[in-house]
Amino acid sequence: MRCSIAIVRRSTYSLGRVCQNPEDGPYRGKYIGKFNSYHHQASGDVYAVDEYTFLLTGFNYDGNGVDTFFWSGASNRPGPQGFIVPDEYGKTNILERYFNKDFTLRLPDNKKITEVQWLAVYDLNTQNNFADVYIPEDFEPPVPQKAGSLTSVAGGPMVSSDTIDILDSKTIRITDFSYDGKGGESVHFWVGVGPSPSSKGSKVPDEMGYLDPIRAYDRETITLELPGDMTIFDIDWFSVYDVDARRDYGSILVSDDLNVPPSLVRVTPHTASLPNCRQLHKDYRMSWEVFGPQITIQLAGNVRPDEYLSFGISGSDQRSQMLGADVVVAFIDGHRGYAVDYNITSLAPCVQVLGQNKGVCRDDAVGGLDSFQLHTFTRENDINTITFRRTLISSDPGDKEFLLDRSMYVVWAMGRLDSNNEPTYHDVYPKRNVQIHFNTSEPVNDCFSFTSREANLKDVWERQQIFDRSVRAFTATLGPAGGKRGYQGITGHVSNGLAWYINGFLVPELWLRRGLTYSFMVRGGNNPHSPEFYHPLVITDEPHGGFDRLSDARQSEIRVLAGVEFTRRGRPKPTAAGPLCLARHPEGQDRRLDDNFATFKKFNRTLKWSCDSGDPAILQITPNTSWPDVVYYNSFTHANMGWKIHIVDSYSQSARSGCAGVTSVGHTFRIVLIAFGGIIYWAQSKR
Repeated sequence: MRCSIAIVRRSTYSLGRVCQNPEDGPYRGKYIGKFNSYHHQASGDVYAVDEYTFLLTGFNYDGNGVDTFFWSGASNRPGPQGFIVPDEYGKTNILERYFNKDFTLRLPDNKKITEVQWLAVYDLNTQNNFADVYIPEDFEPPVPQKAGSLTSVAGGPMVSSDTIDILDSKTIRITDFSYDGKGGESVHFWVGVGPSPSSKGSKVPDEMGYLDPIRAYDRETITLELPGDMTIFDIDWFSVYDVDARRDYGSILVSDDLNVPPSLVRVTPHTASLPNCRQLHKDYRMSWEVFGPQITIQLAGNVRPDEYLSFGISGSDQRSQMLGADVVVAFIDGHRGYAVDYNITSLAPCVQVLGQNKGVCRDDAVGGLDSFQLHTFTRENDINTITFRRTLISSDPGDKEFLLDRSMYVVWAMGRLDSNNEPTYHDVYPKRNVQIHFNTSEPVNDCFSFTSREANLKDVWERQQIFDRSVRAFTATLGPAGGKRGYQGITGHVSNGLAWYINGFLVPELWLRRGLTYSFMVRGGNNPHSPEFYHPLVITDEPHGGFDRLSDARQSEIRVLAGVEFTRRGRPKPTAAGPLCLARHPEGQDRRLDDNFATFKKFNRTLKWSCDSGDPAILQITPNTSWPDVVYYNSFTHANMGWKIHIVDSYSQSARSGCAGVTSVGHTFRIVLIAFGGIIYWAQSKR
């Protein structure tokens, strides 16, 4: 039996400390005591959440006091000598009625709980004390605790770290963590009970929520969250562990009496209705059942209303591969659920190539059948749950068979939907192989409760603006969109993975003057047979682009200002398709970590450029008085790759009307394309 100050597996009281039985509810912090109730039904329990914060649970007060506040002080007992403690909303209003309510109170002016003697419900007008609770002598409020460091085990891969901090009851921070990645294909963060690490343990999701084998780390500081409803009081050790080899590569023991703050993570239990369940990510699980010739699948994920869950059979028999995969895309749109059959012939949105649809396309758009039958769907507590069926062997020859005699490689992803409810470039996906055996003799279930906390959104990368009257030429190339801090954060639009780089900057806003002529040197790809890398530049009055994918009716609503001419039959034809010049992540760099770069400049320095030979396509424009004040540069074939062009009558007038603070980047860099051996390399140099 382990017992922490304030919770765990025994229920005892001694010296002002309390250990809660798990049946008493979640860990709330260190127990201080019950309010001593004197008047107006004021009552409840009080905990210390951290050095500055009280938690009141089951609090009651009839609201009939005249001038009543939460009141605290350092005197021996509650009286006029004290100060108001703001209510749960941070306000110092007179208290109203409370009935069995749980909430926190933070002491003002960074005062600490150890600096006061009591907390009271006190009426200043009558100087009456309605209820109070006293802080025990030598009280130690919960604070983050240190728990040693990781060191390599003899004969194993290199593992090391600086201090490991237990931040709260569910959160572990490892400082300067290193792992050389040479421990095999089944190394995980692993926790359990007992005197030392063993195979009887549980996976801990990595810092991004993945349950895949961990990657290599090099002196990185990472924060891990214990899965489901597990807390630090449920474990005896933490390890970097090889599950297949049953070897500990570096571990720490967890103390029995940690006095840490309670976690702010919200735990949402979710019971799978099917017998088999596989946790693919902390926010995503897949359940299934095979009955006769059919398989029933349930996907459940902690997603936003505009996000999808996808799952399917890999395009390769040797590994998990998106290209060639047969997948379902499941989502809920308002009051309707969908489970749509997709075929992935290219890692790009569905586009027409030589009269055929290529890319991530619905089966019925490539001559196949939508083979999935929707069964049920719900959205509760931000969790989408969608259940559907399919025959193991589909009548559509483009569908892959669910095999029962061996494990199969699968793929999965989570991402945002575009305005047409089509899947865009996914944000969350596995980096390692994933295998599932769909016909096990005993049910398989490694799923745990969903967890969520308030999003700690990182700052968007700087929004670049080219505001320089001397700049009349722009070089347009392609590069990675940069995750949530890049294209998505800058524009607010979903991304397809690529974006325009203008003069070396990620989707900058451009400022052009009416009556002047400007040239765009376009290197977005000129091979119309490529679903991924054919991006003629167009300028329209519509923000999303992808003009070629739109219906005739929608095209007729958009004003095309440059980059498209129309054939005699009225079909649009792009005019500015130049040889491809593309920035890529270096080999081995995980694009899921793009948001870890503090600035676009640091991200951009890691990219590797390669450019096809040949002269760029030149798109010349001369904005006139008929042009709107804001237009957009984008791709002719794919949506959401570009951004704004401001059309102004005068630069000086624009500066006076709100652009004076814009940093001119027109002279910051010059673009150098160096031809060598038939390949054109990209470089940037300061002027």
